[in-house]
Amino acid sequence: MGSVVVVGSQWGDEGKGKIVDWLSERADVIVRFQGGHNAGHTLVIDGVTYKLSLLPSGVVRPGKVSVIGNGVVLDPQALLAEITAVRAHGVEVSPATLKVAETVPLILSVHRDLDRLREAASGAGAIGTTGRGIGPAYEDKVGRRAVRLADITDGEGLRARIDRLLAHHNALRIGLGAEPVAAGTIADELEAARPVLAYADATWRTLREARRAGRNILYEGAQGAMLDIDHGTFPYVTSSNTVAGQAAAGSGVGPTSLGRTLGITKAYTTRVGNGPFPTEQDNAIGARLGERGAEFGTVTGRKRRCGWFDAVLVRQAVETGGIDGLALTKLDVLDGLDELKICVAYDLDGARLDRLPADALRQSKVQPVYETVPGWSGSTRGARSWNALPAEAVKYVRHVEELVGARVSMLSTSPERIDTILVDDPFQI
Repeated sequence: MGSVVVVGSQWGDEGKGKIVDWLSERADVIVRFQGGHNAGHTLVIDGVTYKLSLLPSGVVRPGKVSVIGNGVVLDPQALLAEITAVRAHGVEVSPATLKVAETVPLILSVHRDLDRLREAASGAGAIGTTGRGIGPAYEDKVGRRAVRLADITDGEGLRARIDRLLAHHNALRIGLGAEPVAAGTIADELEAARPVLAYADATWRTLREARRAGRNILYEGAQGAMLDIDHGTFPYVTSSNTVAGQAAAGSGVGPTSLGRTLGITKAYTTRVGNGPFPTEQDNAIGARLGERGAEFGTVTGRKRRCGWFDAVLVRQAVETGGIDGLALTKLDVLDGLDELKICVAYDLDGARLDRLPADALRQSKVQPVYETVPGWSGSTRGARSWNALPAEAVKYVRHVEELVGARVSMLSTSPERIDTILVDDPFQI
């Protein structure tokens, strides 16, 4: 049996979709363990493009079991719409192939409303959320007022849960200038969510049985380490833990069952939304990286900010997230540049730092300390072996390994899944 946890090592958008799809072909069970439909993966299989947000990437492959774990916050209508969309491409989705944790908290209209009302009221201080209710849903989970999937069947108890939820939300709505919501509105939303109950499962038990049967399990994270609620660039972060340790709590397995952690890492750096970005290139270099890398969000369509590779950030993600192997993506985007820069430290008021400061003010003030390395004139696009890479591209990859303290296990040279150089199979280590 092998288990692999896949996480992003930067601010998300590292190209996890292709890598997770590549690994899911070798897995029997694929698990989403955090986040919601604010994150997305793009898969291209046999010329068909799939844009997934809630469904684990393995859902498009026959014979796989997909699990949405208890660490996810679930918008029922978003899930049902996504199921309809993949079925239109001939993908089978049934209770046998999709299991949703019965304890998953639900995202409702009040969560989406609150997300947008707060962002609008924050003005220049807005965090830059997707407005999909993720943060407020996690708040209600921690505040013990969330409505969970299993609660839909609770009869009289459900009304009490709705009243508790609205006692909180209506007070906030009135304070933010919005009309209160009636209990019947939420009851109607939950009634419309009943089709999701067909997929409800004690997923922790499903995973236990899979482990005992010797199945390969792939734990699929969303976003990236620098968006982690504890370890990221707070407050410009997501509302869940995105590091590998969350795979255990967010799916109901013990931490010793997780196996290897693979950190998906882009060969340069991007970020969507607000927040610090020390190596950002708001210039011709940034524009070139964005154009060649097609840097637009899968879910939001927002343009990504682009910059040089930040080895300090990735090294910090390796250390806080327990990453022991990298999948380096989009190397081909760097083709044709005469020279490349890598951030190896930060300067803060004359002091040299080897980590990102914890507070937002100092994070915004740090200046990157760059090391300049040669680029390459040849093409890496579509390369499937080390021998097919220009010598300077190989040197760049090796130098990245040295700077971040983790070995490159996989190297992606185009969006096509076949254009992958495998150093070692994560399921076999």
